[in-house]
This record gives sequence, structure tokens and C-alpha cells, in this order.
Amino acid sequence: MKISVYESFPEYAKEIRKAVFVEEQGFQNEFDEIDNEAKHVVLFDEEEVPIATCRVFWNTVMNSYTLGRLAVIKKYRGKNIGSVMVNEVEKYVQKKGGKNIILHAQCRVVKFYKKLGFIEFGDIENDEGCPHVWMRKSI
Repeated sequence: MKISVYESFPEYAKEIRKAVFVEEQGFQNEFDEIDNEAKHVVLFDEEEVPIATCRVFWNTVMNSYTLGRLAVIKKYRGKNIGSVMVNEVEKYVQKKGGKNIILHAQCRVVKFYKKLGFIEFGDIENDEGCPHVWMRKSI
């Protein structure tokens, strides 16, 4: 597997997010202005097919790096790909001098992030009909 970090929003990342968040989960407002400023991480399988993506950016309001839009193509789920992606973002944030990471998790995947050391904070919020909660991790 190969991981690449992009300064701009690559087509690979758009395709993965569209497949996962728009087509599978029904989100309508998947793409936003943050995509223009974020760094985008894409993981490729052995045949160089893009199979996962996420974005990371400095959140001035929360005074923290934010991991977002973590998506893994359906047939690759359950193979530790999400953990690989989160670890890659942690390395990136550490290189930038960051001390913590926050994310706005769908409540149905909170256990996944807890296993990786994230803790919940704040109230549950509704994002397009899907409950989300903020989580953070010190690194």
C-alpha cells in the first residue's frame, strides 16, 4: 500500500468521498470550502487503486488540527485501513508541531475512534440527519 498527501483536492479523494458519503450514506453537502485549504490523504492498494481518503486542516476556531471526511471504499472495510489513515494523519500533525487532533465523528463509528485513543466532548449534533459528536486525541 502507498499513502500520498496532496496540497490540493485530488480527483481520487473526490471519487471516494462521493461513493461513500453521497451514494452510500446519502449526504448532500459533502464538499465545502475547507476542501480548498485542507491537505488530502489518499491510500492506494497494491495495484495503485485509490481505496481510502481523509483530509486534515488547521481549525482556527477550535485551535487544533482537524481530521475529517475519513472514507474507505466498501470492499476494503474491516481490514484496518481506517486505522492506517488515522495514524498517517497523526504523523503529519506531529511533523507540523501539532499536539492534538479533533474530529466530528458519526456516532455510529465512535467506538472505532475510541480504540485509537480519541475521547468524546461536547453535545451530539445533527449533520444532515446523522448524529455526530466531537472527539479529540492528544498526540
